[in-house]
Amino acid sequence: MNNAKSWVESIGRSIDAKDAKGFSEFITESGSFRFGNQPEVTGRKAIEDYVTAFFGMIGSSKHEIVNVWDNGAHVTWEGKVTYTRLDGKTVPVNFTNIFYMNGSLIEKYNIYIDNTPLFA
Repeated sequence: MNNAKSWVESIGRSIDAKDAKGFSEFITESGSFRFGNQPEVTGRKAIEDYVTAFFGMIGSSKHEIVNVWDNGAHVTWEGKVTYTRLDGKTVPVNFTNIFYMNGSLIEKYNIYIDNTPLFA
């Protein structure tokens, strides 16, 4: 990928805009998505629906890039997200995303995060 950081920024913008359809379009039609310890979700439409439901549980989010690595087959995003809960409280959480690529789309999207503080 020519500019992995710019690509990752665009994913972050889609999440922060709560654009579930736009987010899902980064993933192949048959791709998979796993958020923390939740079960894996397979298929672009199922991922869009899953993310839509999550967006309904938060007020907003703001993603930051700490680092990005791209070895051609995988892109890794080390980051920080600041969630605004529905009660207005802000919660910063560190995460790492690993994207298993299929061309310019994600085949497998794994988020390593402990969201416990978000729902505490």
